[in-house]
Amino acid sequence: MLEGLYVDKVLMHETIRPYPIEPQETSGLGVGSGMIYRYSLRESDYPTLIIVDPIYDGDKNVIKPGHYELALSDERNFLLLIQSKKAVAIIPVFKIEEDDSEQKRLNDPKYKKQLKKEAKEKEKTNAKRARKGMPPVQDYVHMEASIEYDKDGDYYLVKYQRGTIKAWGAIKK
Repeated sequence: MLEGLYVDKVLMHETIRPYPIEPQETSGLGVGSGMIYRYSLRESDYPTLIIVDPIYDGDKNVIKPGHYELALSDERNFLLLIQSKKAVAIIPVFKIEEDDSEQKRLNDPKYKKQLKKEAKEKEKTNAKRARKGMPPVQDYVHMEASIEYDKDGDYYLVKYQRGTIKAWGAIKK
């Protein structure tokens, strides 16, 4: 009797244990299954570039610190720095590379057969997801973006990679 009172009154007091012992789900929905998660916006199609310090150019224009999307133009001669779907800066590209081994792999008959098999499985999965009101599964594309300052040349080097395409641009200080 004394032991039960002690546990109920002392150990479960809100100042001693401010958080519940186990996660409590009062609505019956699991974490992550609510409407806000199921119908949230999709991730960006472009890599994210994080700028820590403000970048000034010769005309005293500034790129403020923050998170930006980095996109390669269709002609592949400019990198676009995008924030809130608006282009903040246009960066000229001085070098671009495309991995040719990926094209060889895509044309391999064994790999084509494997892709067809995976497409059928993905189609079944997407049909099940559509019945539940969920978005379809999308293929993962490797994306990277980085920026670094070169003291010798007094410029910022911007590196971009999306899939098999790599590009390098420069922002002259």
